[in-house]
Amino acid sequence: MKSVRIVGAGLLGTSLALALKNSNISVQLVDVDANHLALAKALVGDEGLSTSPEVVVLAIPATALMGVIESEYALNPRATFIDIASTKTKSLLEIEKFPAIARQFCGTHPMAGRERGGPHGARADLFEDRAWIYCPTSETSPESLSRTLELIALSGAIAVAMSGPEHDQAVALISHLPQITSSLLAKQLHGAKSDWFSVAGQGLRDTTRIAASDPALWGEIIHANQNQILPLLKGLRDDIDSLIANLSNTEHVQSFIADGASGRAKIPGKHGGKARDYHYLPIVIEDKAGQLAALFNECAQAKVNIEDLVIEHSPGQFTGLITLALSPNDAKILSKHLLEAGWNVHSVREGL
Repeated sequence: MKSVRIVGAGLLGTSLALALKNSNISVQLVDVDANHLALAKALVGDEGLSTSPEVVVLAIPATALMGVIESEYALNPRATFIDIASTKTKSLLEIEKFPAIARQFCGTHPMAGRERGGPHGARADLFEDRAWIYCPTSETSPESLSRTLELIALSGAIAVAMSGPEHDQAVALISHLPQITSSLLAKQLHGAKSDWFSVAGQGLRDTTRIAASDPALWGEIIHANQNQILPLLKGLRDDIDSLIANLSNTEHVQSFIADGASGRAKIPGKHGGKARDYHYLPIVIEDKAGQLAALFNECAQAKVNIEDLVIEHSPGQFTGLITLALSPNDAKILSKHLLEAGWNVHSVREGL
């Protein structure tokens, strides 16, 4: 693969463009939003395509698919067309009404995202080690399927085959229901005393993180997959009703918490991706300007890669706790380096 055209310069489209550029693929971005397109092109360094694209990625809502793919097919009739929308059944049925397009089309859905939408949140490693579901039509040609799998591999993702209906049922549980429950929880925060939030721990931040997602995008996703989401919401309602009725029953409450723990244990790794062996290095820093920048400079000197970080600090506190996620080897190297440099470093932990 040498050239890809991406229609839609949002979070996923721009992130894919960045990942492909890292593999020396020529990328062209297009978008109806001029501001999104300008930022995405600045990030990616889009210089246009010198040849017709081998693949056209449709990083657009499922409701816009048919209108856009027909115009894109007219422009590039020999390309493979790949969509990355969050629902699959309806779009696959619509595509199969057009056999010529269906042969060159493969429905897909990368299981990656962030609560920060648009090109502003784009990352070249967004798809790294994440599942990328692909759902060929009944007519998808071997060549188009091969190109689809190549693109998924170039992004760093892991290809997973599913039918359209199975995909929609799966994402209702593992993606759409978490968004709804996070939003429901965050909605309860309205009207609370503002000073309560200053003492909130990481639990509240973790459980409401995705509540900051794009309302317009999620309104469309939930509407499109409502038939699969509805029975899950009814099940959630039944569990809540049961908990309400048994709040005074300690054994019932313990069983409820235990069932949640056993359910969570089914998730294979961070964010549902491949399990990563992170170690966590706690560092206490003073509450003064430049401390975080100085810490990052030490990380650069030690030549270690920070995978993630958590900052804990309450107003009026003279110190803050920075917890860095690193590979086991990098955690060992950085701990030794910082201790020798006089930083207030504490014991490395395996797992948060």
